[in-house]
Amino acid sequence: MKNKLNRLSLAVAIAAAAFASQAQAGGYQINEQSVSGQGYGHAGRSSNVNDATIVFGNPAGMSFLDRAQVTAGGTYLNVNSDISNTRSNSSIDGAAAGLGVPPGAVQVPTGPISGTNDGDMVPGSLIPFAFYAHPVNERLAFGFGVYVPFGSKTDYEDTFEGRNFGNYTELRVLSAQPTVSYRFNDQWSVGVGVTYNRVDGELATKIPGVLLGRPGGPDGEVRVEGDDEALGYNLGVMYQPIPETTLGLTYRSKVSYTLEGQSRASGGAEALIPNQDASLELTTPETVNFSITQQMTDDLKLMFGASWARWSRFEEIRIDGSISPDPITQETQNYSNAWAYSVGGEYQLNPQVVLRAGVTIDNTPTNDTFRSVRIPSDDRRIFSIGAGWSPTEDLTLDLAYSYLTERGTRIDRERTLGPTQLEYAADYKNEAHGFGAQLTYRF
Repeated sequence: MKNKLNRLSLAVAIAAAAFASQAQAGGYQINEQSVSGQGYGHAGRSSNVNDATIVFGNPAGMSFLDRAQVTAGGTYLNVNSDISNTRSNSSIDGAAAGLGVPPGAVQVPTGPISGTNDGDMVPGSLIPFAFYAHPVNERLAFGFGVYVPFGSKTDYEDTFEGRNFGNYTELRVLSAQPTVSYRFNDQWSVGVGVTYNRVDGELATKIPGVLLGRPGGPDGEVRVEGDDEALGYNLGVMYQPIPETTLGLTYRSKVSYTLEGQSRASGGAEALIPNQDASLELTTPETVNFSITQQMTDDLKLMFGASWARWSRFEEIRIDGSISPDPITQETQNYSNAWAYSVGGEYQLNPQVVLRAGVTIDNTPTNDTFRSVRIPSDDRRIFSIGAGWSPTEDLTLDLAYSYLTERGTRIDRERTLGPTQLEYAADYKNEAHGFGAQLTYRF
């Protein structure tokens, strides 16, 4: 029973399994490391050099900056979710119900799970970043960045009808990246960065009152917290065959974590699930981004980008405890590698103002078979606009807005807790609004 009950650890491991806090990227990846890039849908992430955020987009691009600069800002994400057409059922094994039959022979219906489906379970959140880039000479440049590459949060109401499948999930990854780039000539530049990454997560799951000896009574809860830190790296290449055309390629490595923490029960659940230390292996995927920037006229620039993430590394969630000899949780995820594509452009309206727009198609790595209330996401379409204002040559203010609409999806899950079998199904429709602002100062 412990194996089934302690699914809560799922969120710690999934490291962000909720769909929407990361409104700009699939899985639990976050793209909000540049507001200037957000304006054109990140279409030129690896090839368009606007400011110090290129430290993240493509470290090779620092060598194309003409002077030192610092860029800092953030994007506020407001996510709206609608849950409809819900269905839930519960049943108990006939042997446990006292019918005098062998275990597993008969399931006795005990009715639907009472609860609510308010939706809007992703709180509004601000995703900050800061970067510094310093060209030493015409060929060599150094840089540093602090940003959030992965993260998510879902916080359902206490009476959520699907609470026995997960009611709270939060993940936070913070990265610090020193970077160096070298420009060989007018055409070629390379860059490399090392990342220090810290992850911490928390997950909670409600345990039905019937399993705690109080049918129809309040639920108990199991909550798991864990954290770890690890190193990663990224590589970048930028190629400019002619002054009007720039191609960029960036590789970001996987990062492997062992989240260690505690599993704690409350509300009577501690009688079934002993408090214990717990650990989970988590690997965030390596990603590849390619983009091309084409200067069409003196004022117009067009961009195209494609990104690939190796989500197939996320095969299962396995939580090992310090007491139980068997895994506390072992749940198949079977993520698939996923692609995202974007097109965008910039138009220099006048020397002080630049206008931007972009469209992104972002394919989900999740699937219909294993999609859960913690990850109720599907394919996304993102529409972005933005503008930059430079009142002086040293200062630029960038603003951007993105609207994300997600294809409606269906959650249909079953789970066994001891002698009790639970079912929950619902339609989810998600959308998000992203409001970004950043300031760049050049020295």
